[in-house]
Amino acid sequence: MDLVKAIIIAIIEGLTEYLPISSTAHMGFAASLMGLEETEFLKMFQVSIQFGAILSVVVAYWKKFFDFSNLQFYYKLAFAVLPALIIGFFLDDKIEAVLGNQIAISSVLVLGGIVLLFADNWFKNPVVHDEKEITIKKAVTIGFWQCLAMMPGTSRSAASIIGGMTQGLSRKAAAEFSFFLAVPTMLAVTVYSVFVKTWGKETSNPQKGYEMIMASQDHILIFVIGNLVAFVVAWIAIKSFIALLNKYGFRPWGWYRIFVGVALLIYFYFFK
Repeated sequence: MDLVKAIIIAIIEGLTEYLPISSTAHMGFAASLMGLEETEFLKMFQVSIQFGAILSVVVAYWKKFFDFSNLQFYYKLAFAVLPALIIGFFLDDKIEAVLGNQIAISSVLVLGGIVLLFADNWFKNPVVHDEKEITIKKAVTIGFWQCLAMMPGTSRSAASIIGGMTQGLSRKAAAEFSFFLAVPTMLAVTVYSVFVKTWGKETSNPQKGYEMIMASQDHILIFVIGNLVAFVVAWIAIKSFIALLNKYGFRPWGWYRIFVGVALLIYFYFFK
């Protein structure tokens, strides 16, 4: 993978990580359309650039993340991320098995789009408009909803936002809590995927470990630039998404998912 293709994937990650359209699906589709081989390096890159996206949330909401007088905020995130950590650990192999099935992911993209077309009509009277009003029980419930995104193509953002709205959160409050919850969730996924799952397996063999270190040195520029691009694009996307969600709701995202999903189904079924 050259630097130009890496930047394209990083832009896609930054644009889609916090939108209800599935970043995993979009990165996978882009890699396939660009003819990239599904190597261990590509898998690690797609996971590692989430670090840049994570930092964008921390920077955009730095007052929230560094307000140490509000310990309840940290408790809520800690409890909310537990379902994903536990369920994700046990379903890891099954999730990875689906990642290469573009037909299945495209189908989920369409089904998720249909759900988004009606989501605004289901939750018309929110009662929670700020993170401080979210109880730990509601946070944990949102955490379980987030687990739906373990099926590639679902969208972590869409699952957690809709989960928040089922708990009486407004669209804005649900979207912001989804952003907050993404930080510990994606940090855990990144650490596990890069340092435990991939690095741990490779370094168990000294020769492979050495080869991996050399490969990492050769590709360090791609990692750094990829994370910088993902950070900048995600920061812009976060700010824009809140305004768009408040103005237009979920319907445009639903139509987008359906259009892209159908187009990709046709492509992967007939031409790939």
